[in-house]
Amino acid sequence: MAPIQDTIINKKTTNTPIWLMRQAGRYLPEFREIRKLNPNFVNLCLNEDLSSEITLQPLKRFELDAAIIFSDILMLPYGLNQKIEFKKDFGPQLGPLNLNEILKIDEIDFFQKLYPIYKSIEKVSRNNLIKNKNLIGFVGAPWTLLVYMINKCSPKKKLIKDFFKDKFLINRILIIVEKFLKLHINHQIKNGATVIQIFDSWAGLLEEKDLPNYVYIPTLNLVNYVKSLNTPVICFPREIKNYKNYCDIVKPDAISIDYSVDPISISREINIPIQGGLDPKVLLSSAENLKKETLKYLEIFKDHPYIFNLGHGVLPETNPNMVDYLVKMVKDY
Repeated sequence: MAPIQDTIINKKTTNTPIWLMRQAGRYLPEFREIRKLNPNFVNLCLNEDLSSEITLQPLKRFELDAAIIFSDILMLPYGLNQKIEFKKDFGPQLGPLNLNEILKIDEIDFFQKLYPIYKSIEKVSRNNLIKNKNLIGFVGAPWTLLVYMINKCSPKKKLIKDFFKDKFLINRILIIVEKFLKLHINHQIKNGATVIQIFDSWAGLLEEKDLPNYVYIPTLNLVNYVKSLNTPVICFPREIKNYKNYCDIVKPDAISIDYSVDPISISREINIPIQGGLDPKVLLSSAENLKKETLKYLEIFKDHPYIFNLGHGVLPETNPNMVDYLVKMVKDY
């Protein structure tokens, strides 16, 4: 069994495995070379040869325990015919949300639009570099996708003023998104993904009273679905205030924590496997500081099933040598 599955399923506490969110991407010079020739990000995600090559780039450099497929959570709205483009220094920009258009999409249309992603996963799964390692597939959580689809861009710190105005639209979209997320997850697993991570990047925007409707129930449905496919599922409800509550209700196989939480209280309160926590900005500091912060997490979770990761994605200005230093340190611990 590959190391990440082993930690999650067998609650293993020896040999902490490591992978990093956004490990395949902007901080690697070899990725920037490809990106320069392929300015359209959506097309790049849908290029099975290039996306599989990008997925494997970090495994050629570092002794990581998993590859995460090079894709984006917003490929789901793309599959539902909502226009999407990634603008330099701005981020994603989505087109108008037209419920009638979305309702016309059937499972075959959706599958055909995202087919190259599944081919890319299959290609990676057959590569020798992935032997004895995990291949992580992923989706955005229903709430986070809803935020992008209605907000039409990254909310940064707050939602548009009338976000909750059209309750009918919100509820319809959540039902549709859940249906197609299950399809998207299923095809990733069928083509070789051995672990699924659910990214709820904007869970922290909600007040406690709104969590059951928008986060707990829709995510629980997905978690149960992934479990029914005998695949471990990791949830990352970024900046949520109460991780324990979330774990008690949603019951993922493992929980990924962000860097705003206290790892000591997490280690005491939560008994499922933990992933992540290190602030990605620590990789921009000195080697001494990186060592100190890394050892802090390794020590806190030394008797707890733990997967080393960051509390968010690798930053574009990160020096690959620092990533190498981090990976070796975790491996030597």
